[in-house]
Amino acid sequence: MSGYPSLTRALAEALVDVLWFVEGCENEQMDPDDAVRVLEGVAALVSHLSVDQRSEFMDLLGSMASEEKDPSRREFLLSFPEGFGLVEEDS
Repeated sequence: MSGYPSLTRALAEALVDVLWFVEGCENEQMDPDDAVRVLEGVAALVSHLSVDQRSEFMDLLGSMASEEKDPSRREFLLSFPEGFGLVEEDS
């Protein structure tokens, strides 16, 4: 039996895990240019989600943040929508 309520939740968790790792890598662990390419690639991908998909993803991120015990990871989850272009930045 899966520990996730849906495939979407499992994939969102996996994506966040990878991005959390990439963002936290030191230069000796991962080439900074490669890290930027990964982060920008995800931002480009999520920019193509439909309004409904963005909403679903943001709801998942909110649920994940409310369940997260690590304060720095919770902050990463809370800042994810703005940092990866799911919401428009205030002008």
